[in-house]
Amino acid sequence: DRLWDDLNSKQLYVTGGLGPSEANEGFTSDYDLPNESAYAETCASVALIFWANRMLGMGPNRRYADVMERALYNGSISGLSLDGSLFFYENPLESRGKHNRWKWHRCPCCPPNIGRMVASIGSYMYGQAEGEAAVHLYCDSTARLDLGTTAVTLTQSTNYPWEGAVRIDVDVAKPAHFALHLRIPGFAAGARLRLNGEAVDLDRSVHDGYATITREWHAGDRIDLELELVIERLYAHPDVRQDAGRVTLKRGPLVYCLEGVDNPVGLNRISLPAGAALRAQAEPDLLGGVVTLVGGADIDSTEDWDGQLYRNEPPKREPVTIKAVPYYAWDNRSPGEMLVWLRRG
Repeated sequence: DRLWDDLNSKQLYVTGGLGPSEANEGFTSDYDLPNESAYAETCASVALIFWANRMLGMGPNRRYADVMERALYNGSISGLSLDGSLFFYENPLESRGKHNRWKWHRCPCCPPNIGRMVASIGSYMYGQAEGEAAVHLYCDSTARLDLGTTAVTLTQSTNYPWEGAVRIDVDVAKPAHFALHLRIPGFAAGARLRLNGEAVDLDRSVHDGYATITREWHAGDRIDLELELVIERLYAHPDVRQDAGRVTLKRGPLVYCLEGVDNPVGLNRISLPAGAALRAQAEPDLLGGVVTLVGGADIDSTEDWDGQLYRNEPPKREPVTIKAVPYYAWDNRSPGEMLVWLRRG
């Protein structure tokens, strides 16, 4: 737990990447989280998922599962192209367009590591113990669990992480008494839970970030969980000097970034005002089907500099519309700039 707390309070990238230094493939000093030179090896994020999963073996606890989900949806699968043929070894949070995935590498640890993680994803989604079952991650799936005295089948139906509605159907051969733990993510402040159409009081049923329903279950029982997927603005600790005066965007478990292909201006010229309105926009034909974030921002103009490198007046600002895509999906189109941390307006 001390190692876990140290990582999450001083060493971890917002994407779930870890290890800023290529020189030692590891850590440097507290709060040292450079973006463009971030090592953030794909294998390290995969290992963080493995570690979080082991910590969940002590019992359902959101402090581990939320980090597992963040590393899964951001820092690890960013290492794999959408068609599954190209790989990142390093996963920086800023690029000028020269960092691209490769077909192979002289140290080919990342492809098999991410391959075995994807192939075993079910073991991270669910947990089972004597008389207890846990749902750690939400995704279309069917799980057949052995709870010691009974076999249980849980079937999830959901379009998460794009939408927050999750349906879970319970099937047992005969009525069985057990506890079912459902993770309520830290971002889902307005979550709602219903069992067979009746509301469950989350204030009374949530412990360590999991809603627990203990009862005699019957075939055909149905759970409906509604998670709010709001657009969040995240800010780094003041001692993270590389992110001072910057903000990043997140919706549900997904961290977002700007790419040059969607924003054909210098990305570091863009600033996001505190009151800028952003909206989530479903784009089924983009990057395999994603939800993008679209809204207004400001950009420093270069039109009136007349060849000057420095001057006494600050740049003029102009309005611009920006589009952000999920970080995991960047570098799947034309190579270009990418930026996770935007200047604050």
